[in-house]
Amino acid sequence: MAWRWSGGPAILQISSYWKQGQPITLDLAPQRDATAPIRGAGTRNEITARKALQLFLPNRFAERWLPFHTPTSWTNVALAALEKQIHHWSLTPAGTEGYEKAEVTAGGVDTRELSSKTMESRAIPGLYFTGEVVDVTGHLGGFNFQWAWASGAAAGRAI
Repeated sequence: MAWRWSGGPAILQISSYWKQGQPITLDLAPQRDATAPIRGAGTRNEITARKALQLFLPNRFAERWLPFHTPTSWTNVALAALEKQIHHWSLTPAGTEGYEKAEVTAGGVDTRELSSKTMESRAIPGLYFTGEVVDVTGHLGGFNFQWAWASGAAAGRAI
């Protein structure tokens, strides 16, 4: 699974698709020559590299990422390898932080068991399910709120 780095929401969205034990590959600098500032600098070293990474990554992330990926030298060949790592950073998460920290959860009442017009249970008349209790998951950015409001409105109109 490959993703382009764009900050927190993108990383959170990955959890909707990620399976335990699978690696995630991130492009930390999409469509960018990330090592150009290092190659063009008068002095090539870790300080120059950190400043170059901080042009497109959050400062703290750049400070933590670079020590684990510092080239053994600052030659063009070594910088090409660093560029490749920046565009194809692969990691395997140890796990999630669980239900208590979840932004969105998956699963719930199967939509096939509900009327799409009223959200009423097909099996038990008079029983309605809305929002996150239903197996509907949208992308981050308000889609889950929209689903909660729309399904609640449908059930409310039907009662």
